[in-house]
Parts: sequence; structure tokens; C-alpha cells
Amino acid sequence: MPRVDLVREGSGGRFGAALGTLIRTLRDDLWTARPDPLPPGWRDWQPAMVLLVAFAVFPTGILGINQAIWQYGLGQGPGVVLGAIPPLAVVYAVRRPLPAWWAVTVTVVLVAVLAKPHGPQMYPWTGSGLALHAAALFILALRMRPRIAAEALGISVLVGAVCTVAAAPVHNPDLYQATLIFCVTVLVGAALRARGVARNQLLAQTELTAEERARRTLLEERTRIARELHDVVAHHMSVISIQAQVAPHLVAEPSEALRENLIGIRANAVDALAELRRVLGVLRSEDDLSSAMRHVPQPTLDRLDELVDNVRGAGLDVETRITGERRALSPGVELSAFRIVQEALSNVLRHAPGAAIRVEVGYQATGLALRVANTAPPAAEGVAEAAGAGTAGGGHGLLGMRERVAMLGGEFADGPIPGGGYEVVARLPLGSGS
Repeated sequence: MPRVDLVREGSGGRFGAALGTLIRTLRDDLWTARPDPLPPGWRDWQPAMVLLVAFAVFPTGILGINQAIWQYGLGQGPGVVLGAIPPLAVVYAVRRPLPAWWAVTVTVVLVAVLAKPHGPQMYPWTGSGLALHAAALFILALRMRPRIAAEALGISVLVGAVCTVAAAPVHNPDLYQATLIFCVTVLVGAALRARGVARNQLLAQTELTAEERARRTLLEERTRIARELHDVVAHHMSVISIQAQVAPHLVAEPSEALRENLIGIRANAVDALAELRRVLGVLRSEDDLSSAMRHVPQPTLDRLDELVDNVRGAGLDVETRITGERRALSPGVELSAFRIVQEALSNVLRHAPGAAIRVEVGYQATGLALRVANTAPPAAEGVAEAAGAGTAGGGHGLLGMRERVAMLGGEFADGPIPGGGYEVVARLPLGSGS
């Protein structure tokens, strides 16, 4: 006997715990839950949506007031109040769907309790009340999680069933029609909400993908620039190593301290060269150039004429203008200047075939000025922005140019010019080797 009581007590405890969990869930979902925020583009239109919904439910609200007063025998005062609550709640549902649904549901109960119908009227919903209740459920399903919409649907049907059971025989129950209408309404609202959520997630993923692609492109360009500058740095380190090795032979009787310092300089230079080779191995990618091409010297402005001749051979009219006293610059400035001009010319070849190009190189006291400008192509169809668009010379167009200029602490600008052309302007400060 005690064992049976223990089993009953355990079953009752589990039932009580489950009931308590259900009540807490319903309280959290149907009392404190917040609707999903409107999409950014809809927020500015929310006042207009409220006015549109108010205009749409106005005729239904007038009909509901008349039905509450005359067909349900509520009288002037209660009929106007209870008939006006559902349409006002539906308008308010655009902002706060959960309180609006509660207002409509409570109104159904009050109408069912106070009604003194003249003849077999629809019960517990009037015709307009049924439409407004469905509208409140639709907006709720559109703005809140499917579980909350399902809970609201179940409570709405349960309220209708209780009112129907307690109705007098003269009433004409519409529970079956209401259940069908409410289910369809909630399903449509939930489906539209799911579609909107999926679209928002797709847009967010697209933005993340675009950001990741831009970040990867930036890293690729920086890696490419680093690989090119490796040869420049390696050359300087090799020169330091050789000079440190030769220096003792240039002094008649070098001191022991000088010999030790020069040996240390050469050892550090050799170690630095070894580390540079390891770094270059990390920076290499599977699609890098062949081993033979890796050892080709990096280009400088001495090869500018060769670059221009290649573009002319492709059928473009290229004019070059060099101002100032031409002099040797640091290898980093020479390489970056050549690559900027190369990428700009390659973009014109690809995006503005037939355009005339002007390349200007100015040797100034404090820096090197570059300008590559192209006219509009003969069949200009929005492709005049050639000097800075797309990719060129194995780089990434404007991105690569900006990175090279920023690396040297220079200035960069680009934009359209009168006549439909485009220009790229860069100013590179002089390096220590100038």
C-alpha cells in the first residue's frame, strides 16, 4: 500500500512539474515576449502602415459596433465599447501584436457573456469580430515566433469552444468556421514570416561573404606586394653581408674589435637572409609563378618605355610625359611606381578599348608624381572608368594601387574627368635611396 501511494505521489509530482513548466512557458511567450524588429526599410513606413490598416478595418469596425448593439442586444454603451475594441486592437497590432491579440480575445469573452441575441446569431464571434480576430492572429504570426503564434491560436480556439459550450440553444455556433479560418491565417502569417527571416539571413550571409571576399582580396594583394618587396630587401641584405666581408681588407691593420663587429654584421645579415627565404616560402601560393620566373629582377621605371610599347602594340594611343630631373629612386618606390602604371594601363586595355591614354611621371624635390588618364572609349557604354577599375597586372586594381601608396606613406586619388574619361593620381615620397 505505501508503494502505491509513492507511485501516485511521484506521478502527481511529475504532472505538477509539467503543468508548472507549461504555465511558465505560456507566461513568457504570451505576456513578456517581444515582437521581431521590423526590417530597416519598413521602420520608416510604420506610421503609414498604421494608417493603412486603420483605413482597411474602419468599415469592419462600424459593422461590428452595429452588430454588438442591435443583433447581440448589448445596448448603446457596451455595444460601442466592445464593438470598437477589436478594430482599434488590430491597428495597434502593427506595433504591439501580443497585447492587441489579448484585447481581441478578452472582447470575445465579454461579448459572449453579456450578449442577449435577437434570434440565432453567430456565436461567440460576430461576423466582423471573426474577421478582426483573424487579422490580429495574422499580424501576430507575422511578427512573432511560430510557437507563440501556435499558442495564441490554441487559446483562441479554446476560448471559442468554452463560450460555445456555455451558450444558450438560440446561439448559432461558428467554432468550426473560426477554427479553419484561424488555422489558415496563422499558417499564412508564419509562412510569410519564415520567408522574411530566410531572406534576412541570406542578406546577412551575403554581406558577410562580401566582407570576407574583400578581406581576402586585401590579404592577397598585401601578400603579393610583400613577395615582390622580398627581392628588394634581400638585395640590400646581400649588399650588407658582402660589404661587411670586404671591409677588413680595405683597412691596413684593422683592430680586433673592428673585425669582430664586421663578423657580427655579416652573420646577422646572413641570418636575416635565411629568415627572409622562410618568410617568402610561407607567402608563396600554389598558383605562384614558376621557379624560373621567381628569380627575374623586379621591374623599375627604367622599363617604362617597354611597358608603353607593349600597350601601343595592343592598338592603344599612349602618350608619355616625364618632367623633372630623372634620377635613381629607392627600389621600393621604383617597383611601386612601375606596378601602379602597369595596372592602370592594363585596366584601360580591358575596360576602355580604343581610348587614348596619357602617362605622366614627375620627378619632384620631395617625391615622385604619377598620373595615368584615359579618354572615353569610342563606344563608351559606362566603361570609361578604366584606369582604376577591375584587376590589372596580376593585382586588384584600385585596391593594389592604394595599398602600394599607403605602404610608402604617399597620397592616392582617382575619379572621372571631364569628357567621360578617368584618371589615377599618386604621389610617392622619395626613399632613402634617392
